[in-house]
This record gives sequence, structure tokens and C-alpha cells, in this order.
Amino acid sequence: MNYFSLNKKAPNTSFEEAVVKGLAPDKGLYFPDNITPLSKEFIDTIENYSDNEIAYQVIKQFVGDEIPETELKRIVSETLCFDFPVVPIDKNISSLELYHGPTMAFKDVGARFMARCLGYFNSKKTVQEDVTVLVATSGDTGGAVASGFLGVEGVDVVILYPSGKVSAVQEKQLTTLGKNIRALEVQGTFDDCQTMVKKAFLDTDLTDHMKLTSANSINIARWLPQMFYFFFAYKQLKDKSKKLVFSVPSGNYGNICAGMMAQKLGLPIAHFVTGTNANKVVPTYLKTGKYVPKPSVQTISNAMDVGAPSNFIRIKEIHNNNLEALRKNLTGFSYTDKETTAALGYLLKNCNYIAEPHGAIGYLALKNYLKTNTDVQGIFLETAHPVKFLDVLYPGVAKNIKIPSQIQAVINLKKEATQISEYDQLKVFLKA
Repeated sequence: MNYFSLNKKAPNTSFEEAVVKGLAPDKGLYFPDNITPLSKEFIDTIENYSDNEIAYQVIKQFVGDEIPETELKRIVSETLCFDFPVVPIDKNISSLELYHGPTMAFKDVGARFMARCLGYFNSKKTVQEDVTVLVATSGDTGGAVASGFLGVEGVDVVILYPSGKVSAVQEKQLTTLGKNIRALEVQGTFDDCQTMVKKAFLDTDLTDHMKLTSANSINIARWLPQMFYFFFAYKQLKDKSKKLVFSVPSGNYGNICAGMMAQKLGLPIAHFVTGTNANKVVPTYLKTGKYVPKPSVQTISNAMDVGAPSNFIRIKEIHNNNLEALRKNLTGFSYTDKETTAALGYLLKNCNYIAEPHGAIGYLALKNYLKTNTDVQGIFLETAHPVKFLDVLYPGVAKNIKIPSQIQAVINLKKEATQISEYDQLKVFLKA
């Protein structure tokens, strides 16, 4: 499998090089040069396969022969060490819970898969070449990457996060592990963190002397494994004859973009819904046709506080840069913090379900879509465990949440983070 830059000004490259580089030399995101749909027979009999077998069939064409079958199956098996249950919530609405992994966030899958791919690529080199994974986080990415890469030989991890804009639990997950994990607390927004990371990749004063890669969803090994969720959800459906709609709370748009890739592989998804908070660049674009990135706004659904979503260019590519084709496949809604909090209360009181702010927005968006589309079944994604957002949950909910063992393991550890406010400080840190 070859990958090309969406900026179309860089040479095509292999899976390995795309993973190691993260970003193309022309600043573009990598995209597979062809997508071969899976067989209809496989899709129609998907309940006969294990999750590991499904994931292997989904991902193998994107890896090609660069990782042997036995190794790729091992990587998949080690990645998928937890469940992805579909939970009935309301009439024609279910939740796909993606938070049963080591850091209790959907990003565990991509982080674990990428870490193991890099570990394999490093293991086959005759001369060890250390790689520095540089990642910006608006919430859960940092913890998932820290956990996924902890102790991986030949890989150092540097995580940038916006000071005061991630939850207390999220901060502990990315600042307390030590070993090969380093955290930088940035005085700014997630967009500032992401800008610094992208600038570092293009700084030849750094890249000529060290190998840098990204573990954000701009990296194909972080992004593509997220296709697995959608296949797992489809497998669990009791009625596969009813049209299926996924509602995905969206920040950087990697997760919903992976869902659209699953759709390209033949998974019968009728439509996608994106739910956002006050950072509503994409819903506005779908309505007006004008794509205008803006500075991010802080909300209680902090992982979606993204004003310039990186992966949206991939979504455009999937739809041949045709706005009308995209509108037929994607509907967008945005919600205030007040509306999000009200949804948390509604889900608790009327459905006996404890959601977190991102999932609540996914629920609201799906509910809106179903008002005018009654002949479908909908699944919204619950992207993180509610325990990560105790300070913003519906009043009285927090006391009913048992602290999971994954959180107990880090919550009392000492935070270790270096404060920075500008790119030059990041550069000095990396050189050191």
C-alpha cells in the first residue's frame, strides 16, 4: 500500500515511512492511494468472526506486506484487549461505549496499534534509531498515547497539552507515568499546541538531527484503526435490515473520518451525524459552504475544543472534494454547555444512563437527526468514561460513579510537567 500527501506536492511513500514521518514533507496528511472494499460475504456474515479476525481483515490492506501476517495479528490482538459494547438507550438509539480500555478513552485503540507498529519497525533495524513521538492533546489523546507507548524501546514521547483546559484525571494520565513519557504544559489552547507540533515537523534544524513523528490522528497508524469500532458495532446489531446512522462527537474529526473509511470498505452505514460544541467550523461549513477555521473556544466537552480540525481534509478527499456529496453523507449540529448539561440530566433521569459531555453531544445530535429521519437506528459514540469529567457532570451524578481501577492507579501520583508558552521553548526541550 502506498500513501500520498493530500497537498499533492510530496512523493508517495510506504506504510512504514508514513507512520514514522507522521506528516508529509509538504505539510500534507497522508492518505491511502487506493481502497478496496471488503467482500459482501464477509460483511453479511460478520457475526461469525471474532473482533480480532474482523480487525485484521479491515486493516491488512492498509499495511500490505510491510508487517508479516503473524506479527500484524499479534499487534491487533494486543491492541484489542477490551470490549466495545453497544448499549440500548432510547427508542432507536444505542450507545457504543469506547471507554473500556487502559485509559478509558476511545483513543486507546489507535495509540496501542501505532505503538506496536513502531515497536515492530524498530525491532527489525540493524542499527537502533530512536524516534520521538510528538503529540498535542485536547484531552484524551495524551493519556492514551502515554499508556500505549510506555516503555516501548527506542521511542520517546513528548505530549503538549493546554494548561487548565484538560480535566484533572486527564492531566494525571499524561503527566505521571515517567520513563519515556514527558509532558509539556502549554500556556495557550489546543490549537496552539497543535501549531507547535506541526511547526516542529517542518523545522529542518530538528528533523535533520532527530526522527520526529506524531501520534495525533494525523498519523495513519493512529487514525485507521478507529475503523474497527464501526465494524464491531455493526456486528452487535440485532436487526441489520434497518438503516444505520452513526453520531460521532467530533473535535479533530479523525474518528468520524475513520467511520467514513469503514463505509468505503463496504460497511452499510446510511449516514453520519457530527455533534460539536461551540467549536462548530464543520456544521457551519455544511450549512453555508464556507470553511473558516477559528480560534478554539473552551467548553465542558474539552476534547472537542478544536478550531481547525486537521482530519477534515481527509473527509473532503473521501467525498472527492464535493460539498453536495458530503452533505448527503454528513449532517452537523452544535450545542452549548447548557444544552450539554441538560442532556446529561435527561439521560440520567429518563434512560438511567450516565454519559459524559462528549457522548451527550453525540446523543443530542442523533436525537435531532431522528426527528426527520424516523426509519433508521442510530448509534452515538461514548468516547470516554464519565469519571474523567466529574467536575462538569450533571449535579449529583459524580457521587454515584465508582472510580475504576485504571483511574485509581494514577490519580494520586505526582504530576511532572514542564511549562512552555512558545515554539522556541519546545525546540530547546526537544534538542535537550
